[in-house]
Amino acid sequence: MKYWFLTLVILMPLLGLAEEERPRFCQTFNLYLENDMFGETDRHYTNGIRLSCISADLTSYLEDPSLPAWVKETNRRLRFFHGLKDQQELERNLVISLGQTMFTPSDKYASELIEDDRPYAGFLYLGFAYHIRDEEQLDSLEMNLGMVGPASLAENAQDLVHDIRNIDKFNGWDNQLENELGLQLVYEHKHRFKLTHQWPHQDFIAHSGVSLGNIATYLNLGGEYRIGWQLPEDFGTASLRPGGDNSSPGRGDARYCQRLICGLHAFISFDTRLVARDIFLDGNTFESSHSVDRRPVVSDAAIGFSFLVDGWKISYAKVFRTREFEEQQDPHEYGSLSISYSF
Repeated sequence: MKYWFLTLVILMPLLGLAEEERPRFCQTFNLYLENDMFGETDRHYTNGIRLSCISADLTSYLEDPSLPAWVKETNRRLRFFHGLKDQQELERNLVISLGQTMFTPSDKYASELIEDDRPYAGFLYLGFAYHIRDEEQLDSLEMNLGMVGPASLAENAQDLVHDIRNIDKFNGWDNQLENELGLQLVYEHKHRFKLTHQWPHQDFIAHSGVSLGNIATYLNLGGEYRIGWQLPEDFGTASLRPGGDNSSPGRGDARYCQRLICGLHAFISFDTRLVARDIFLDGNTFESSHSVDRRPVVSDAAIGFSFLVDGWKISYAKVFRTREFEEQQDPHEYGSLSISYSF
């Protein structure tokens, strides 16, 4: 549990708890949990977790009074990432997140290197994202910086969970990727098309983007179709993938109603990536390490539901992923749970 305590200590300044007299910085809190136990497996992309804080609408990334001083200074140094649009009518949000992902081969009992299966790997990172949006479009610029290898604490986190659940641990973590500083820069554009204005409400959210860095380099394209009652005024179902923080409510969002249930909808989504590099398959960048034959095109498809309750948005999806490397025998599937609260 010491890692959860450390996480809370790191996030305390972000949550605005230290200075109550300052306007609230975090307007929306998101918790994401993805795990393949929902697919009754324990392999490949086996777990991901992220905590994120989304600011209220900002007048400026540099001068808004709700921003802590250290965030303003960070924004000045990262000004390139949020200076592309500055029209007054656009809404601006800053997203700060802390996350961890982990990957394992299929055989948990083998202690030796399994050459024809994916490497053991983890990534622990801090992310900054800048969102600029109107009612129809959202542009996201995101930077994730962290550590791959033992410094990611992936082995420690997995062992802790397996101890709690009283299940066998993986024996091959000595073969994981070496420590490496990881950097990922992501741009993603989303466009929301409202298909109906009466029940059943329907919309479609198209997205496209690019990721650069030693963690992952790819182009991606996808979309999400939603149907239900009182669709939220946001840009889709939040997911843990880079560029996936979409749940900050826009003007007139239904989640602030006084009823027991404010909205309910189902969704299907897809995302296809043309991959040039994936450190979790290609191995360490600057030294020799275990690697597998990465496939150049990977797709995800998801189906799920989401509901709104008095400031909360809770979503669950089952995600199906195509094979990521040539030696992989079967596609992968996992569950994705996101819990969002907006003041």
